[in-house]
Amino acid sequence: MIKLLSIADCISLTNAIFGFLSIIMIFLKETRFAFSLILLALIADGLDGIVARKTRKGELGEYMEAMADMISLGVAPAFFVYFTYHEILSNNLFEQILVISILVIYLIMSIIRLASFHIIKEEKFFIGLPASASTIFIIVTCIFKIDLTYIIILILILSFAMISPIKFPKIGLKINSLAAVLIFATIIFKDMYNNIVPLILFIAIGLYVLFGPIYLKKTESYVKEI
Repeated sequence: MIKLLSIADCISLTNAIFGFLSIIMIFLKETRFAFSLILLALIADGLDGIVARKTRKGELGEYMEAMADMISLGVAPAFFVYFTYHEILSNNLFEQILVISILVIYLIMSIIRLASFHIIKEEKFFIGLPASASTIFIIVTCIFKIDLTYIIILILILSFAMISPIKFPKIGLKINSLAAVLIFATIIFKDMYNNIVPLILFIAIGLYVLFGPIYLKKTESYVKEI
């Protein structure tokens, strides 16, 4: 089994480890470390694909990536949301049941999204919102502790966006590198300068979610005209 592993698979394992450790940190009430580990898992998630294209492609690659992402992009963000609002939820049984139900929906949609990714993937665009974008949007929103009603609505929208037929553009290496720098900056400067760096990351992901499909549609229309 070990011989089936490639370098990219090892990076996927790192992604899973970061996701698992973030859950441990949540239980230890170390939310800053949990937040940082989820973002590091996202970096590993992006890196394994780049390495796979440059080196030997392992036989376990597609399965390994989906399983690792399920921990870091599915389970860990759900735990993070629940812990962020657990003090409010502990005083209201209805809200607690509601939030758990919403997080179960998010988990189900994440599983469907990640399990079907390699079956329906396209070369130039994603079908449905990438789970990585959804994860960043959710956990960054949580650190601003917006009203519970809005976070519930947001999670529902992102959950169904992940399995929707909406097309989102694939980002090139340069923009991906810029996104990685922004993620590292968010990890380092999370609580500094009035949370300006996480806010920039939030705005960047928000622009991608809102205008990515519009940009892709206009680009496709322009190519057809040519």
